Amino acid sequence: MAGKNIKVLLVEDNSGDVFLLQEFLKEVTTVVVNLIPVERLSEALNYLANEIFDAILLDLSLPDSQGLETFVIAHHQAKATPIIVLTGLNDETLAIRAMQQGAQDYLVKGQVTGDLLVRSMRYAIERQRADNALRHSEERFRVALKNSPIFVYNQDRELRYTWVYNPSDGLMVEEMLGKKDLDIIPVEDAERLTTIKRGVLTTGIGTREEVSIRIKDTTRYYDLTVEPLRNESQEVVGVTCASIDISEQQAALRERKLAQEKIREQAALLDVTTDAICVRDLNNQIIFWNKGAEALYGWQATEVWGKNASELLYDEPSPEIEAALLQVISKGKWQGELTKLTKTDKEILVASRWSLVCDEQGKPKSILTVDTDITEKKHLEAQLFRAQRLESIGTLASGIAHDLNNILTPILAGAQLLPLKFPDADKRTRHLLEILEINARRGADLVKQVLSFARGVEGKRITLQLKHLIVEVAKILKETFPKSIEISTDVPQDLWMVSGDSTQLHQVLMNLCVNARDAMANGGSLSMSAENLLIDQNYARRNLEAKEGSYTVITVSDTGVGIPKEILDRIFEPFFTTKDVGQGTGLGLSTVLGIIKSHGGFVNVYSEPGSGTSFKVYLPAVGGMETFSPEDLPPQIGNGELILVVDDETAIQEITRTSLETHNYKTLIASDGIEAIALYAKNRDNISVVLMDIMLPSLDGLTAIRTLQKINPQVRIIASSGLMSDNKLSAVAAIGVNTFLSKPYTVNELLLSLQKILS
Repeated sequence: MAGKNIKVLLVEDNSGDVFLLQEFLKEVTTVVVNLIPVERLSEALNYLANEIFDAILLDLSLPDSQGLETFVIAHHQAKATPIIVLTGLNDETLAIRAMQQGAQDYLVKGQVTGDLLVRSMRYAIERQRADNALRHSEERFRVALKNSPIFVYNQDRELRYTWVYNPSDGLMVEEMLGKKDLDIIPVEDAERLTTIKRGVLTTGIGTREEVSIRIKDTTRYYDLTVEPLRNESQEVVGVTCASIDISEQQAALRERKLAQEKIREQAALLDVTTDAICVRDLNNQIIFWNKGAEALYGWQATEVWGKNASELLYDEPSPEIEAALLQVISKGKWQGELTKLTKTDKEILVASRWSLVCDEQGKPKSILTVDTDITEKKHLEAQLFRAQRLESIGTLASGIAHDLNNILTPILAGAQLLPLKFPDADKRTRHLLEILEINARRGADLVKQVLSFARGVEGKRITLQLKHLIVEVAKILKETFPKSIEISTDVPQDLWMVSGDSTQLHQVLMNLCVNARDAMANGGSLSMSAENLLIDQNYARRNLEAKEGSYTVITVSDTGVGIPKEILDRIFEPFFTTKDVGQGTGLGLSTVLGIIKSHGGFVNVYSEPGSGTSFKVYLPAVGGMETFSPEDLPPQIGNGELILVVDDETAIQEITRTSLETHNYKTLIASDGIEAIALYAKNRDNISVVLMDIMLPSLDGLTAIRTLQKINPQVRIIASSGLMSDNKLSAVAAIGVNTFLSKPYTVNELLLSLQKILS
């Protein structure tokens, strides 16, 4: 049916009835019926042979055909076209027989209207389409089922076969219909099937089982699905079953299980070894994993079975692995060193031995791998080689330094004596002598650095707290390094003390920090931290220079360019440098190593190109922790910091200025809050600390402090007053001033307050 047009073949020999039907159909406005009338069945059959109609209106009494046979002939000619019987006989028996033969409807002339006729035709067309679709679907299902390995059948409540399709193993449909399982298969198998099916009949719930059936001296395995078969009232009237032969899969599974069991039995003896033993099939899937492999790689056997070994143990495929696979398959064996990953993504180095395992016919079936962890061994070898190389270089450097000292001594002495011998020398000559002395001293300093590396540096050793040293160095760095480098420190209060030379250890930190600065040309972060560490026997075994005991560890880290792996082992060699000519001597790190070794410690370095570098300096700790009261702490002199002193008392201004400048500080003086704000705004980049009296004329100290904090939220302020109530003290603390100096104060108190706030 195309749109609202219906093409209908009317087979009717009464012209009056034809006219009446045409008039009825003209009254219907919802659809256009194209009615083609013929008087004889033979004419209708000719039309049906050459044209397609949406429906047929058929009278059963025709000149060339009578009764139900008329319908049978027409339906045989046009099985896909719906036929509506339109007759003058109101015969219920005839109507039922016509419907049974395939008629879509039975209408009696004289009882029809245009709407009834159109509605009947439309319903007939839709039913015919549904029947055709169902027939096509059934045909597709039949073809698909015929070409599939699925055996389907129905059984009634007595479990007799009522419908069978696609039986397997040579059974014929005719042999099965009406029979039970007991009549076809062995008793034991039949009873097992009967139990399963009766369970579905009783519960009304389908099931799926794996069953075995012995047919013609052969045991076959089936995947059997049994579902309840219901009638229109939803009563269970039998079962419908689908069965798939899975004998080949079961055989393969049993063979695989037997092979795995054999491997497990053989490998059980190997679980006592610490070596990691793995067996892979030729698809690289793991089929055995011993206890040694669990301990080495961290994966349990149940986690790795069936997994791809390369995806599990390697970061990415490599030509080395591919070459190993080719060799083991072609030659039967391969061995070498490989870097593999543990479950925690830790890289380990293993000595790996591969062997090809073949079946009884000599066909390759798997690869046996035995891995021995040599990570620690290689690490110790690398440390030993580096120590030997540095020792030999140190011996050579000692000899060179000795000769250089012999050469530089008379040069330096001469450079100092010549000005005394020729006091009236002209300016150019005196300048040349100064150049000679300066460069002789530089040469002597260079020799000292070489000797520091070669012999270790001996100096005055005292018990000292590295915390103060780190703070002091950090202060220097913040004042001298570019602003693009962020300096940070992290030192615990209970840091253990060490026995050492503070000057030499200061030089160590400065050398490491200068190197870090040079690695961050475009800026970055430099951090210095310290921690307490107890080194045990296991750690000492992996580090040749370490000994068991307590250590204080200083870490200097940067976010610079990092150190390439190929030069990491050479960085402590004297005169080795990656810097341009004139920018470095290559003695900084060799001096660091010499100083730390002379203190009984050692140095480790960790670096990744593009991800920065971290130096760890290990110094033997002497235990305990430093505890000083403020009165016991000697004040430190300043480093030229500019202090803004705000006080309205002239005498206090003068004594504070004198005290600070005597201890290497610079000062600016303001008499009130307004003047203080003006001076700070003008010199904010140079002023390190503001010493602010709270009681000031014109503008009080608290208001002035708030104003300064708006100008610079990081301004450092020491509040001072000769008379402070609790409310005033609370107000000072509330605005973020944590350091308060009560008048009258001593010079030591002033200096210690400055030292505290500056650090």
